[in-house]
Amino acid sequence: MSSFPLPVRVAAGLAATAVEQTRRLPTTLLGLPITLASQALQVSMRVQQQVTELAIKGDEALAGLRGYEEQPEWATFDEDEPDTAEPEDPSPTAEYDGLTLPQLRGRLRSFTAEELAELLDHERSHGNRPEFVRMLANRLERLRSE
Repeated sequence: MSSFPLPVRVAAGLAATAVEQTRRLPTTLLGLPITLASQALQVSMRVQQQVTELAIKGDEALAGLRGYEEQPEWATFDEDEPDTAEPEDPSPTAEYDGLTLPQLRGRLRSFTAEELAELLDHERSHGNRPEFVRMLANRLERLRSE
């Protein structure tokens, strides 16, 4: 065991710790800005959370004084809005130009023979893309042969 008194041993331990910390100082200094920014953000978030909690409690406390509001003036709902939607174009060519080949393939069975003929004419006069023309023509031929 050691024959040195406790205060001397503690002082030596403090000196050794100070030397170790001094040796680590260059690496500690590199990460210091990040550590400080992180701690500042944490404090800021805690303050914001506490302010929000206080505001909620304040709202609850003041709600009894204000009375009940049937519907706030800023609240609007879909059924409150006037119906301004334009009538949909019943023509199958309305959204056809934006369809990809797989999307068209997925919708082919929903078209009637007349609609397919209209789409085929539209495709031939506008894009005339071979894959689209072939798919529409094949489906139209199948419908007419049934």
